[in-house]
Amino acid sequence: MSRRQPGKSVVPRLWLITDARNDARLERAIARLPLGAGLIFRHYHLPPDERRARFDRLARLIRTRGGVIVLAGDGPTARRWRADGCYGAPGDGTAGGLLRLVTVHDMAELRRGNTNRGPSLALISPVFATRTHPGGATLGVPRFATLARLSRHRVIALGGMTRARARHVGAIIDGWAAIDGLSD
Repeated sequence: MSRRQPGKSVVPRLWLITDARNDARLERAIARLPLGAGLIFRHYHLPPDERRARFDRLARLIRTRGGVIVLAGDGPTARRWRADGCYGAPGDGTAGGLLRLVTVHDMAELRRGNTNRGPSLALISPVFATRTHPGGATLGVPRFATLARLSRHRVIALGGMTRARARHVGAIIDGWAAIDGLSD
């Protein structure tokens, strides 16, 4: 399985995020994604060998659709697994030339994320209420917009996102990501 080095022109605008909740529906969800979409592979719930096997299977599927796969984890592991990038909190190490997706929930994380060099995306969340964190605080559109404007990287909206909500915040984002919003 080959790994591509995503440049600015091939960075997906739409990202499906994996977890235990949507695992049984992932193959169908990937088949419904537009060509060139991205997959953020988390699957923290699996033991290491099973996690790796699941990653390899989903990587083949998303790549047959012209997409990229990003591993939740550090850059060295992403390289070993032949991922196109890595995903995690700002300051979790370097991506070593891979695409780097950083999670941003507040101004402090945005500042740390803005120090990343190389191709990076800031996944700013949660914009709206989400099933991942029921009853949790949300940014709302105004605070999300402030963080998005201050980001030095492309911005991906996350948290309760659907196609309709992506259109609502569309002028200030470079794309959006979802777990349930793309799996149901």
